[in-house]
Amino acid sequence: MSYGFYPSAQQVAFVPDQLIAGNLKLVTETVTFAEGNTLQRGQVVGQVTATGKYIPCVKTATDGSQTPCGIVVDEVDASAADATGAIYEMGEFNSNYMIFDASWTVDTLKPALRQFSIFVKTGESNAIV
Repeated sequence: MSYGFYPSAQQVAFVPDQLIAGNLKLVTETVTFAEGNTLQRGQVVGQVTATGKYIPCVKTATDGSQTPCGIVVDEVDASAADATGAIYEMGEFNSNYMIFDASWTVDTLKPALRQFSIFVKTGESNAIV
């Protein structure tokens, strides 16, 4: 008896993007991203206090999103409507692969994210694993 398919193996080369920069356990959370934004993997986000939705973090904002509290896991298209996606809430990340607003520098972002157990590293400061 045949079911019309044949089992097979397939090999694919995995090429990491090097956003993850250490062995600290990664913690993720599913969140809602506010309409009007397209977010990339590695984007630093903040939460708008009034709505609880996440948008790109800008240091000079005054709506709550000025506090960086997460890093986008995978690309999210919320350009036309609110969208659900995931953020990293804890982990070690390579600053060379993070996306953040020009109002931030790596040196100012490090302590701001550390309070959320998000540790920012650079290729010069540690061995990226």
